[in-house]
Amino acid sequence: MSERPVVGISLGDVSGIGPEITAQALARPQVRRALQPVIFGDGPTLARFAQFQKYARATPETLTRGTQPTVCVVTELAEKDREPGKPTRAGGRAQYSYIQAAIEAARAGKVDALCTAPVSKERISRAGIPFMGHTEVLAEAFGREVLMLMDGPRVRVALATNHVPLVEVSKLLTVERLVGQLQLLSRSLKPVVGRAPRIGVLSFNPHAGEGGLLGREEVEVLTPAIKRARKLRVDAHGPLAADGLFAKVEGFPYDVVLAMYHDQGLIPAKALDFERTVNVTLGLPVPRTSPDHGTAYDIAGKGKASSVPMEEALLKAARLAAR
Repeated sequence: MSERPVVGISLGDVSGIGPEITAQALARPQVRRALQPVIFGDGPTLARFAQFQKYARATPETLTRGTQPTVCVVTELAEKDREPGKPTRAGGRAQYSYIQAAIEAARAGKVDALCTAPVSKERISRAGIPFMGHTEVLAEAFGREVLMLMDGPRVRVALATNHVPLVEVSKLLTVERLVGQLQLLSRSLKPVVGRAPRIGVLSFNPHAGEGGLLGREEVEVLTPAIKRARKLRVDAHGPLAADGLFAKVEGFPYDVVLAMYHDQGLIPAKALDFERTVNVTLGLPVPRTSPDHGTAYDIAGKGKASSVPMEEALLKAARLAAR
Protein backbone atom coordinates (compact mmCIF):
# COMPACT_ATOMS: atom_id res chain seq x y z
CA MET A 1 0.00 0.00 0.00
CA SER A 2 1.23 3.51 -0.83
CA GLU A 3 1.65 6.08 1.94
CA ARG A 4 -1.91 7.22 1.32
CA PRO A 5 -4.62 4.61 0.71
CA VAL A 6 -5.94 4.53 -2.85
CA VAL A 7 -9.72 4.97 -2.71
CA GLY A 8 -11.81 4.07 -5.74
CA ILE A 9 -14.83 6.36 -6.06
CA SER A 10 -17.82 5.42 -8.21
CA LEU A 11 -19.49 8.62 -9.39
CA GLY A 12 -23.12 7.54 -8.94
CA ASP A 13 -25.89 8.99 -11.07
CA VAL A 14 -24.40 11.88 -13.05
CA SER A 15 -27.84 13.53 -13.10
CA GLY A 16 -27.84 13.57 -9.30
CA ILE A 17 -25.57 15.29 -6.80
CA GLY A 18 -22.79 12.67 -6.98
CA PRO A 19 -20.44 14.64 -9.26
CA GLU A 20 -20.68 17.93 -7.34
CA ILE A 21 -20.33 16.45 -3.86
CA THR A 22 -17.39 14.33 -5.04
CA ALA A 23 -15.68 17.43 -6.43
CA GLN A 24 -16.37 19.46 -3.29
CA ALA A 25 -15.20 16.68 -0.97
CA LEU A 26 -11.98 16.07 -2.89
CA ALA A 27 -11.20 19.79 -2.78
CA ARG A 28 -11.05 19.69 1.03
CA PRO A 29 -7.44 19.71 2.32
CA GLN A 30 -8.13 17.07 4.98
CA VAL A 31 -9.52 14.70 2.35
CA ARG A 32 -6.64 15.32 -0.08
CA ARG A 33 -4.14 14.57 2.68
CA ALA A 34 -5.88 11.36 3.67
CA LEU A 35 -6.16 9.48 0.38
CA GLN A 36 -5.28 9.05 -3.26
CA PRO A 37 -8.52 9.21 -5.30
CA VAL A 38 -9.39 7.22 -8.41
CA ILE A 39 -12.78 8.34 -9.77
CA PHE A 40 -14.76 5.93 -11.96
CA GLY A 41 -17.26 7.94 -13.96
CA ASP A 42 -18.22 9.90 -17.04
CA GLY A 43 -15.54 11.81 -18.93
CA PRO A 44 -17.58 14.87 -20.02
CA THR A 45 -19.25 15.16 -16.61
CA LEU A 46 -15.94 15.16 -14.74
CA ALA A 47 -14.44 17.60 -17.27
CA ARG A 48 -16.90 20.24 -16.01
CA PHE A 49 -14.83 20.52 -12.84
CA ALA A 50 -11.52 22.36 -13.18
CA GLN A 51 -9.78 20.32 -10.48
CA PHE A 52 -10.43 17.05 -12.31
CA GLN A 53 -8.84 18.40 -15.50
CA LYS A 54 -5.53 18.22 -13.61
CA TYR A 55 -5.99 14.56 -12.69
CA ALA A 56 -4.31 11.76 -14.62
CA ARG A 57 -6.67 10.01 -17.05
CA ALA A 58 -7.18 6.32 -17.63
CA THR A 59 -9.79 3.81 -18.72
CA PRO A 60 -10.73 0.60 -16.92
CA GLU A 61 -8.43 -1.24 -19.35
CA THR A 62 -5.40 1.05 -18.90
CA LEU A 63 -5.77 1.79 -15.19
CA THR A 64 -2.82 0.87 -13.00
CA ARG A 65 -2.44 1.24 -9.27
CA GLY A 66 -2.76 4.95 -8.61
CA THR A 67 0.26 7.00 -7.63
CA GLN A 68 -1.57 10.26 -8.36
CA PRO A 69 -5.19 11.46 -8.44
CA THR A 70 -6.83 9.78 -11.42
CA VAL A 71 -10.03 9.99 -13.46
CA CYS A 72 -10.95 6.59 -14.88
CA VAL A 73 -13.28 7.29 -17.80
CA VAL A 74 -15.90 4.55 -17.99
CA THR A 75 -18.49 6.38 -20.16
CA GLU A 76 -18.72 9.32 -22.56
CA LEU A 77 -22.38 10.21 -22.17
CA ALA A 78 -24.28 12.47 -24.52
CA GLU A 79 -25.22 15.85 -23.08
CA LYS A 80 -28.89 14.89 -22.71
CA ASP A 81 -27.90 11.93 -20.54
CA ARG A 82 -25.84 13.91 -18.04
CA GLU A 83 -28.08 16.88 -17.34
CA PRO A 84 -28.50 17.58 -13.60
CA GLY A 85 -31.95 16.74 -12.29
CA LYS A 86 -33.04 14.88 -15.43
CA PRO A 87 -32.08 11.21 -15.14
CA THR A 88 -32.22 8.99 -18.22
CA ARG A 89 -32.10 5.32 -19.12
CA ALA A 90 -28.53 5.71 -20.41
CA GLY A 91 -27.58 7.36 -17.14
CA GLY A 92 -29.05 4.39 -15.29
CA ARG A 93 -26.83 1.98 -17.18
CA ALA A 94 -23.84 4.27 -16.73
CA GLN A 95 -24.04 4.52 -12.95
CA TYR A 96 -24.10 0.73 -12.69
CA SER A 97 -21.04 0.51 -14.94
CA TYR A 98 -19.09 2.78 -12.58
CA ILE A 99 -19.80 0.42 -9.69
CA GLN A 100 -18.64 -2.57 -11.71
CA ALA A 101 -15.46 -0.84 -12.85
CA ALA A 102 -14.61 0.12 -9.26
CA ILE A 103 -15.24 -3.43 -8.07
CA GLU A 104 -12.94 -4.86 -10.75
CA ALA A 105 -10.22 -2.41 -9.75
CA ALA A 106 -10.56 -3.49 -6.12
CA ARG A 107 -10.39 -7.16 -7.08
CA ALA A 108 -7.23 -6.47 -9.09
CA GLY A 109 -5.59 -4.65 -6.18
CA LYS A 110 -5.56 -1.29 -7.97
CA VAL A 111 -7.48 0.42 -5.16
CA ASP A 112 -7.45 -0.24 -1.41
CA ALA A 113 -11.03 0.83 -0.63
CA LEU A 114 -14.27 1.81 -2.31
CA CYS A 115 -16.47 4.84 -1.74
CA THR A 116 -19.71 4.95 -3.71
CA ALA A 117 -21.58 8.15 -4.56
CA PRO A 118 -25.40 7.93 -4.58
CA VAL A 119 -27.20 5.92 -7.25
CA SER A 120 -30.86 5.49 -8.11
CA LYS A 121 -32.14 1.94 -7.70
CA GLU A 122 -35.17 2.89 -9.77
CA ARG A 123 -33.16 4.28 -12.68
CA ILE A 124 -30.76 1.33 -12.80
CA SER A 125 -33.71 -1.07 -12.72
CA ARG A 126 -35.51 0.88 -15.47
CA ALA A 127 -32.40 0.44 -17.59
CA GLY A 128 -33.00 -3.30 -17.46
CA ILE A 129 -30.46 -4.16 -14.75
CA PRO A 130 -31.78 -6.02 -11.68
CA PHE A 131 -30.51 -3.91 -8.78
CA MET A 132 -31.52 -3.76 -5.12
CA GLY A 133 -28.53 -1.78 -3.86
CA HIS A 134 -24.76 -1.49 -3.59
CA THR A 135 -24.64 -3.89 -0.64
CA GLU A 136 -26.23 -6.74 -2.55
CA VAL A 137 -24.06 -6.18 -5.66
CA LEU A 138 -20.88 -6.12 -3.58
CA ALA A 139 -21.84 -9.27 -1.69
CA GLU A 140 -22.38 -11.13 -4.96
CA ALA A 141 -19.27 -9.74 -6.64
CA PHE A 142 -16.96 -10.78 -3.80
CA GLY A 143 -18.87 -13.91 -2.80
CA ARG A 144 -19.17 -12.80 0.82
CA GLU A 145 -21.82 -12.59 3.50
CA VAL A 146 -22.00 -8.91 4.35
CA LEU A 147 -23.68 -6.52 6.76
CA MET A 148 -24.79 -2.93 6.21
CA LEU A 149 -23.57 -0.75 9.07
CA MET A 150 -24.64 2.85 9.58
CA ASP A 151 -21.61 4.18 11.44
CA GLY A 152 -22.42 7.46 13.16
CA PRO A 153 -20.67 9.61 15.72
CA ARG A 154 -23.20 8.71 18.41
CA VAL A 155 -24.57 5.29 17.44
CA ARG A 156 -23.72 2.43 15.12
CA VAL A 157 -26.61 0.47 13.66
CA ALA A 158 -26.28 -2.69 11.54
CA LEU A 159 -29.10 -4.28 9.53
CA ALA A 160 -30.12 -7.93 9.65
CA THR A 161 -32.05 -7.41 6.39
CA ASN A 162 -31.46 -4.73 3.77
CA HIS A 163 -33.57 -3.69 0.80
CA VAL A 164 -36.50 -6.09 1.02
CA PRO A 165 -40.25 -5.51 1.34
CA LEU A 166 -41.34 -5.35 4.97
CA VAL A 167 -43.72 -8.27 4.46
CA GLU A 168 -40.72 -10.49 3.62
CA VAL A 169 -38.55 -9.63 6.64
CA SER A 170 -39.89 -12.24 9.07
CA LYS A 171 -39.20 -15.05 6.58
CA LEU A 172 -35.55 -13.99 6.32
CA LEU A 173 -34.90 -13.95 10.06
CA THR A 174 -33.45 -17.34 11.03
CA VAL A 175 -31.33 -18.43 13.97
CA GLU A 176 -28.45 -19.41 11.72
CA ARG A 177 -28.48 -16.15 9.79
CA LEU A 178 -28.59 -13.99 12.91
CA VAL A 179 -25.81 -15.94 14.62
CA GLY A 180 -23.60 -15.47 11.57
CA GLN A 181 -24.37 -11.76 11.45
CA LEU A 182 -23.61 -11.31 15.14
CA GLN A 183 -20.28 -13.10 14.70
CA LEU A 184 -19.42 -10.92 11.70
CA LEU A 185 -20.39 -7.79 13.59
CA SER A 186 -18.30 -8.77 16.61
CA ARG A 187 -15.29 -9.75 14.50
CA SER A 188 -15.43 -6.60 12.36
CA LEU A 189 -15.78 -4.10 15.20
CA LYS A 190 -13.36 -5.67 17.68
CA PRO A 191 -10.34 -3.90 16.12
CA VAL A 192 -12.29 -0.62 16.14
CA VAL A 193 -13.40 -0.63 19.78
CA GLY A 194 -10.38 -2.53 21.11
CA ARG A 195 -12.38 -5.40 22.62
CA ALA A 196 -15.35 -7.60 21.86
CA PRO A 197 -18.09 -5.06 21.08
CA ARG A 198 -21.24 -5.00 23.19
CA ILE A 199 -24.09 -5.65 20.74
CA GLY A 200 -27.72 -4.76 21.35
CA VAL A 201 -30.19 -6.82 19.31
CA LEU A 202 -33.47 -5.09 18.51
CA SER A 203 -36.75 -6.97 18.64
CA PHE A 204 -38.85 -7.50 15.54
CA ASN A 205 -42.28 -6.95 17.10
CA PRO A 206 -43.54 -4.07 19.28
CA HIS A 207 -42.57 -4.33 22.96
CA ALA A 208 -40.19 -7.21 22.13
CA GLY A 209 -43.21 -9.37 21.34
CA GLU A 210 -44.68 -9.30 24.88
CA GLY A 211 -43.68 -12.94 25.47
CA GLY A 212 -45.28 -14.07 22.23
CA LEU A 213 -48.48 -12.09 22.56
CA LEU A 214 -47.50 -9.68 19.77
CA GLY A 215 -45.52 -12.13 17.66
CA ARG A 216 -43.36 -15.24 17.96
CA GLU A 217 -40.11 -14.08 16.31
CA GLU A 218 -38.51 -13.05 19.61
CA VAL A 219 -39.33 -16.39 21.24
CA GLU A 220 -38.56 -18.69 18.33
CA VAL A 221 -35.70 -16.92 16.51
CA LEU A 222 -34.12 -13.92 18.20
CA THR A 223 -33.66 -15.25 21.74
CA PRO A 224 -32.23 -18.61 20.59
CA ALA A 225 -29.87 -16.77 18.21
CA ILE A 226 -28.61 -14.48 20.96
CA LYS A 227 -28.07 -17.42 23.33
CA ARG A 228 -26.15 -19.35 20.68
CA ALA A 229 -24.04 -16.31 19.78
CA ARG A 230 -23.14 -15.75 23.43
CA LYS A 231 -21.88 -19.35 23.63
CA LEU A 232 -19.60 -18.41 20.72
CA ARG A 233 -18.16 -15.53 22.79
CA VAL A 234 -20.23 -12.79 21.14
CA ASP A 235 -21.31 -10.13 23.64
CA ALA A 236 -24.92 -9.92 22.43
CA HIS A 237 -27.92 -8.67 24.43
CA GLY A 238 -31.66 -8.62 23.80
CA PRO A 239 -34.13 -8.76 22.19
CA LEU A 240 -34.60 -5.08 23.01
CA ALA A 241 -37.74 -3.04 22.40
CA ALA A 242 -36.80 -0.65 19.61
CA ASP A 243 -39.09 2.22 20.62
CA GLY A 244 -37.21 3.14 23.79
CA LEU A 245 -33.61 2.23 23.08
CA PHE A 246 -32.62 5.39 21.19
CA ALA A 247 -34.40 7.83 23.51
CA LYS A 248 -31.16 8.58 25.36
CA VAL A 249 -27.95 8.22 23.35
CA GLU A 250 -25.70 9.92 25.88
CA GLY A 251 -23.91 7.08 27.63
CA PHE A 252 -25.40 4.64 25.13
CA PRO A 253 -24.92 1.13 26.55
CA TYR A 254 -24.02 -0.63 23.28
CA ASP A 255 -21.14 -0.29 20.84
CA VAL A 256 -23.47 -1.30 18.02
CA VAL A 257 -27.11 -2.28 17.55
CA LEU A 258 -28.39 -4.96 15.17
CA ALA A 259 -31.75 -3.86 13.72
CA MET A 260 -34.09 -6.36 12.11
CA TYR A 261 -35.10 -4.29 9.09
CA HIS A 262 -34.10 -1.22 7.09
CA ASP A 263 -36.18 1.62 8.54
CA GLN A 264 -35.99 0.31 12.10
CA GLY A 265 -32.25 1.01 12.00
CA LEU A 266 -31.86 3.86 9.54
CA ILE A 267 -34.47 6.21 10.96
CA PRO A 268 -32.73 6.65 14.35
CA ALA A 269 -29.26 6.62 12.79
CA LYS A 270 -30.09 9.41 10.35
CA ALA A 271 -32.17 11.35 12.84
CA LEU A 272 -29.30 11.46 15.33
CA ASP A 273 -26.67 12.68 12.84
CA PHE A 274 -27.59 12.67 9.17
CA GLU A 275 -24.50 14.38 7.76
CA ARG A 276 -21.83 12.41 9.61
CA THR A 277 -23.32 8.93 9.53
CA VAL A 278 -21.52 6.73 7.00
CA ASN A 279 -22.81 3.57 5.33
CA VAL A 280 -20.13 0.88 5.74
CA THR A 281 -20.29 -2.62 4.25
CA LEU A 282 -18.83 -5.18 6.66
CA GLY A 283 -17.50 -8.54 5.50
CA LEU A 284 -15.81 -7.51 2.23
CA PRO A 285 -12.09 -8.02 1.55
CA VAL A 286 -11.77 -4.25 0.98
CA PRO A 287 -13.53 -1.45 2.89
CA ARG A 288 -16.56 0.12 1.25
CA THR A 289 -18.29 3.28 2.40
CA SER A 290 -20.99 5.60 1.13
CA PRO A 291 -22.82 8.75 2.25
CA ASP A 292 -26.19 7.96 3.79
CA HIS A 293 -28.37 9.84 1.27
CA GLY A 294 -29.71 9.56 -2.25
CA THR A 295 -29.31 11.28 -5.61
CA ALA A 296 -31.32 14.41 -4.66
CA TYR A 297 -32.39 15.20 -8.23
CA ASP A 298 -34.38 18.21 -7.01
CA ILE A 299 -31.23 20.11 -6.00
CA ALA A 300 -28.70 18.58 -8.41
CA GLY A 301 -26.55 21.18 -10.15
CA LYS A 302 -27.91 24.05 -8.05
CA GLY A 303 -25.02 24.33 -5.62
CA LYS A 304 -27.22 23.44 -2.65
CA ALA A 305 -25.94 19.96 -1.83
CA SER A 306 -23.74 19.53 1.24
CA SER A 307 -20.54 17.60 0.66
CA VAL A 308 -20.08 16.77 4.35
CA PRO A 309 -21.56 13.23 4.07
CA MET A 310 -19.26 12.46 1.13
CA GLU A 311 -16.26 13.88 2.99
CA GLU A 312 -17.05 11.67 5.98
CA ALA A 313 -17.47 8.62 3.74
CA LEU A 314 -14.14 9.23 2.00
CA LEU A 315 -12.29 9.78 5.26
CA LYS A 316 -13.84 6.65 6.74
CA ALA A 317 -12.77 4.60 3.70
CA ALA A 318 -9.22 5.90 4.02
CA ARG A 319 -9.06 5.14 7.77
CA LEU A 320 -10.42 1.63 7.30
CA ALA A 321 -7.96 0.93 4.47
CA ALA A 322 -5.04 2.25 6.51
CA ARG A 323 -6.05 0.06 9.45
